[in-house]
Amino acid sequence: MKIYTKTGDKGETSMLGGKRISKSCLEMEAIGEVDELNAGLGVLIAELDSEVGEKLVQVQHKLFVIGSNLAGLQTDLDSLPKLKKEDVEYLENWIDEMNKDLPELNNFILPGGCEGAALSYQSRTVCRRAERVMIGLSEKYEVDDLIKQYLNRLSDLLFVLGRWLNKQEGVKEESWVKG
Repeated sequence: MKIYTKTGDKGETSMLGGKRISKSCLEMEAIGEVDELNAGLGVLIAELDSEVGEKLVQVQHKLFVIGSNLAGLQTDLDSLPKLKKEDVEYLENWIDEMNKDLPELNNFILPGGCEGAALSYQSRTVCRRAERVMIGLSEKYEVDDLIKQYLNRLSDLLFVLGRWLNKQEGVKEESWVKG
């Protein structure tokens, strides 16, 4: 099977169900943001130990669920996988687990530190951008609230993960100094 079809050469692509749309439309922008987030997580996973990496692979699978739901927004497909409340709770539990090991946060910190933490903070910014696009998309289409919740919680997780990774590596957090 060839990877290229040439059907998108004029700036259009197919959504699930076959509807042709512009590659610059809001739906494709949202799909692209989720795809970029997933790729960023892949880079982060390459830097991490297997336990944390395996947890993030599960997140990557959920991002594909989100992408398929975005690609099916304009269809009546009932067979698409859906996020569940437990998927959001999984992220919350992981955040709570990591937070137990972290000092209380009293001021803003600069993103950075060890390589894994820096990549986690970078993925967080992409996640927040995906969430912003998703909110815009939900003003045009009915987007499952769990998708918005999942992305919001994932950005929190990536922030806490960055802090946790720095602590694991013995890297001191750099507080933001006003002025």
